[in-house]
Amino acid sequence: MTNHPITPCLWFDGQAEEAAKFYISVFKNSKINTISHYGKEGFEVHGQKEGTVMTVEFEINGQPFTGLNGGPIFKFNEAVSFQVFCDTQQEIDDYWEKLTKDGGQEIACGWLKDKFGLSWQIVPSILPKLMSDPKRAGRVMEVFMKMIKFDIEKLLQA
Repeated sequence: MTNHPITPCLWFDGQAEEAAKFYISVFKNSKINTISHYGKEGFEVHGQKEGTVMTVEFEINGQPFTGLNGGPIFKFNEAVSFQVFCDTQQEIDDYWEKLTKDGGQEIACGWLKDKFGLSWQIVPSILPKLMSDPKRAGRVMEVFMKMIKFDIEKLLQA
């Protein structure tokens, strides 16, 4: 039995190992655990060349992930994203820069897509508290709805 009963499986078109290496370079306390390869068995179903990477099991800050090279059938979209809560503006800036580098895309309100098309939310840790304060929530929302990358100081001033 694992400590993490739910493991996100991310579907890639041949980039699972590259993506895992990228993510462990972005997030501290991260590692690749195992890599499995396609065999000749099942070729008629999976269509992958024998010996190519099938799955990459990796961890980001202790959270397990599986990267699957499943082919071009499915693509990431904004319906699923991963939230990264940050205590400081420096953390926000660092994650933002690393995840949008080399083809990533800034979206809005702390959302971005990395170069693989995976959506992330880079969020100040203080935001849930600010949004649960009925006296401030409206002002905070008005401020952050105009932001691309979150600015903690501006949120605190709202």
